[in-house]
Amino acid sequence: MDDYQISMEGIPRLLDCCDGSVMDNFQKKTYTDAFQKMYQENVSVFDAVEKHYKTEAGGEKFLTELADALTAYAQEQLDQCTRKSRREHLLMDLNMVMAVFVLPMVLEFHGESSKPLADCMVASWKRQFPKNNIQAADFSTIEAGFHKNWCYITTAVCRTFGKPDDCYELTTLREYRDTYLAKSPGGEELILEYYDKAPSIVKHIDQQPDAETIYRSIWDEWLAPCISMIEDGRKEDCLEHYVDMVHTLQKEYFHSGKQ
Repeated sequence: MDDYQISMEGIPRLLDCCDGSVMDNFQKKTYTDAFQKMYQENVSVFDAVEKHYKTEAGGEKFLTELADALTAYAQEQLDQCTRKSRREHLLMDLNMVMAVFVLPMVLEFHGESSKPLADCMVASWKRQFPKNNIQAADFSTIEAGFHKNWCYITTAVCRTFGKPDDCYELTTLREYRDTYLAKSPGGEELILEYYDKAPSIVKHIDQQPDAETIYRSIWDEWLAPCISMIEDGRKEDCLEHYVDMVHTLQKEYFHSGKQ
């Protein structure tokens, strides 16, 4: 096969890169090794993309074709799901694979085509799945902030209060996530859903002129009670309260946010 064929067949298959569940590969102890293995298995694809991009005319059109082929492959997988609940769960998985494996692998190649291809992928994904909010981040950025992935909203609130990343509140919620939620029935699904929605919620709150007031009200109404529940051993109550918070904030600030 020539470089074009290798690229067109290889890029969509990046979505199949995980051995096992996404969350099994996206844990503090497994992420680095899993990512490096996936990258090495696909580096020949990125090399083919780079060669074609640099040697053939119409490079931008080529990258758009690759991105659209990947998105079409994702839609094909979703179309095979007959149950709505299964389709929604698969879309969360695909969003996660894109955010923490596919896009970082593309950027890890560091070629002339890498950043433009990642941008095309994000744009195509958002056109096909407009309710989702994936962003292109490189491996080092994800690795450095890996332990924060279920604490976007709490991190934003603590930032407003001038609290450090290792403050008591964040440490408590991260421990709760790792020792209770991730091991509970349905816990992985909740984490995936949160990972998909929370960054957009925070982004839209940050755009509000009264963002600091909003974050302080989130602390008073939602986060302080959650932490008290954890301290009292009421872990299930904490989960219900935290989920209610995310759903409430989603109605207010997800997608377009308040105007």
